[in-house]
Amino acid sequence: MLYAILCYADEETVFAWSKEEEAAVMGRLYAVQEPLAKAGKLGPTGRLMPTTAATTVRKGKDEPIVIDGPFAETKEVLLGFYTVDVETLDEAIAFSKQLSAVNPGSTSYEIRPFYVFHPGAVPS
Repeated sequence: MLYAILCYADEETVFAWSKEEEAAVMGRLYAVQEPLAKAGKLGPTGRLMPTTAATTVRKGKDEPIVIDGPFAETKEVLLGFYTVDVETLDEAIAFSKQLSAVNPGSTSYEIRPFYVFHPGAVPS
């Protein structure tokens, strides 16, 4: 089963990290990711740029409306994502717990099963 693991965090805190803090956090996260990657169960991962770089297209009355910034106004925002191909939800939860343990601050991980509509988008 494919799962998307969505990472939410306070972007002001994350984007205020020094280069050294960033490197330390990313090193810990890579260490957690490595076993799944070696097993061929980790698909694309990514960090989103700050919400100040976001653009939202919202359905309008006559035509779509383009808005600078994110759709939601909240302290914690979608910061990045992982895609994993694991057998059970329990495995996805265990991976998320490991990520949470090495990621400082009030980070949360949302886990959702998903379907690939374009074959080959996730390594098998």
